[in-house]
Amino acid sequence: MNTTALITAANEARGLAMDAIHACNSGHLGLPLGCAEIGAVLFGESLNYNPDAPRWLNRDRFILSAGHGSMFLYAWLHLSGYAVSKDDVANFRKLHSITPGHPEYHETPGVEATTGPLGQGIANAVGFALSGKRAAAKFNTAEHTLFDHNVIALHGDGCLQEGVAKEAIAFAGHAGLDNLILIYDSNDVTLDAMAEITQGEDAAQYFESQGWDVATIDGHDLAAIEKALQIAKSNKDNKPKVIIAKTIIGKGIPEVAGSAKAHGEGGAKFIAEARAALNLPADEHFFVSGETRKFFAARTEASVKKFEEWQATYDAWAKANPELAKELSEGVAHTTPSDLSSKISTFPADYKDATRSAGSKVINDVAKAMPQFLTGSADLFGSTKNYLAGEGDFSRTNPAGRNIWFGIREHAMGAICNGISYDGIFRSSGATFLVFADYLRPAIRLAALSKLPTTFIFTHDSVGVGEDGPTHQPVETVSGLRVIPGLDVIRPGDAEETAGAFIAAMQRTDGPTALILTRQAIPLMNDLTSDVRRDGVLRGGYVAVKEKGELTTILIGTGSELQHCVEAAKQLGDGVRVVSMPCLERFDRQSCDYKESVLPKACTKRVAIEAGVSGLWWKYVGSEGKVLGIDRFGISAPGNVVMEELGMTAADVVSAVSK
Repeated sequence: MNTTALITAANEARGLAMDAIHACNSGHLGLPLGCAEIGAVLFGESLNYNPDAPRWLNRDRFILSAGHGSMFLYAWLHLSGYAVSKDDVANFRKLHSITPGHPEYHETPGVEATTGPLGQGIANAVGFALSGKRAAAKFNTAEHTLFDHNVIALHGDGCLQEGVAKEAIAFAGHAGLDNLILIYDSNDVTLDAMAEITQGEDAAQYFESQGWDVATIDGHDLAAIEKALQIAKSNKDNKPKVIIAKTIIGKGIPEVAGSAKAHGEGGAKFIAEARAALNLPADEHFFVSGETRKFFAARTEASVKKFEEWQATYDAWAKANPELAKELSEGVAHTTPSDLSSKISTFPADYKDATRSAGSKVINDVAKAMPQFLTGSADLFGSTKNYLAGEGDFSRTNPAGRNIWFGIREHAMGAICNGISYDGIFRSSGATFLVFADYLRPAIRLAALSKLPTTFIFTHDSVGVGEDGPTHQPVETVSGLRVIPGLDVIRPGDAEETAGAFIAAMQRTDGPTALILTRQAIPLMNDLTSDVRRDGVLRGGYVAVKEKGELTTILIGTGSELQHCVEAAKQLGDGVRVVSMPCLERFDRQSCDYKESVLPKACTKRVAIEAGVSGLWWKYVGSEGKVLGIDRFGISAPGNVVMEELGMTAADVVSAVSK
């Protein structure tokens, strides 16, 4: 270990953070300064990476869970040769820079995950580690090792206090993810005050109780950091690792170091003296010495050599295992079979069942066509019905399994699925009841922000749940999901639309999809072929029943309420059109001409119906239309009784049109 070079690099990384945060008078100095030695060992010695190939499949993944300390990551990406320039560092937090306030996936080379909401990065790292374990089990052979990387995440007290982190830590310990290493920046400080004000747990005993290996070190001792990382990376004992690094927050600025004032930009006004004490030149900001440049150039040269050796292994493996190579390349490219619809069985004309049950059939067909597809459930496989038959369960003894038992950990499920998506080798999905969607809403939001192709499966979608009562009858939840930018929310109206919903989710690679499925049985719309219904879902909305004469009225339905529009149209006569609207977001993305062909402006007599809050439907019915919704909580009674009591019937649609 070149101690002198690492100390110099650590201090220059501190200088970069000071200068960037001082320049915009915004940001968080505490972690970049307090963890500088950790960064030096990680990027200068321990991590396997290639800055010229930031998505190298066998790189070590580094996730900054404490995303507020983003200048830590930007400084080390700059120093280690990633495409993060001096100007990029200087433009920290400025408009259109690639160094935003919190790390964002797709924005900055070397950033593995969008972090900021505390704890998410820990759970994302668990997803990365799960993906790495499955990749090794799936693709490594006796002759060739493609995957043997580690996943390292840096977090602080704030991350560890969040519930999502605790859920993910428990899952990782139970699953034996020994390729996962957490570095706990334990500085005994949170934003408001010293950490003792809000926490008192023994972190080492806590992690040990969850099945983790634990090491406690001085986070400023280079040799101790390197030794702890070496042991953690080499010890494959079916236990994830945590290195509790005792650090001084804001180290390098004596006026605030070790106090809550160091967390944010409070120390920026003292940087002139601090830079001088670190032997940084007073007349050159964003300074990096020639010695540090030379050190990291040599590091990059060695990294590139490792990458080239791995590439040779990959080439030999691909030649010897063409089918596996095809599967891996299609997974990384997010390839969806062009004929996926033909691989999903059609449903018989007399089929009448819940869309969750139809989903069970569809998801198993999808899994056969897409071997990179994984699914999981929050202790509800028997109810959400997304279990993949014959594909095995992911566990420490069977990392090749495709069914993930998350336990009653909805928030971690969402964030772990996102971690799998960030890793980019497999397609992930997770399921629970719709009423619990808000337990994982932050993960859904981040999936949309990061444009991840994660699929969220929600069943028991309305007051049709029945006897469990209003606590389990979602009325506001679907609309609450629809307002998340970048999230497609699909609520299919029959089994064939359910097939279309899964096809849409698989074809979408630039953002997440939420599938909203019923508990109660609904019939097929047999007036249309399966292709029309499936393709209609891909467009978000389509004409499900065309008027037989001059168009006078449009009925718009979605999910289990679509059937009421179909029945009402039969009673109302020849001038009535039924529009199925399973996905508002997809419909809104269609051309103006297509939308006009489905909802012609000239027809203002419109009624929309959904067993949920009514607000979002007015843009489709207009000021002269009518929305039948449920703008209240539900009732404890059989589902069909609740639906009738709250006005979700064909008779109510007919009445609305008549009025």
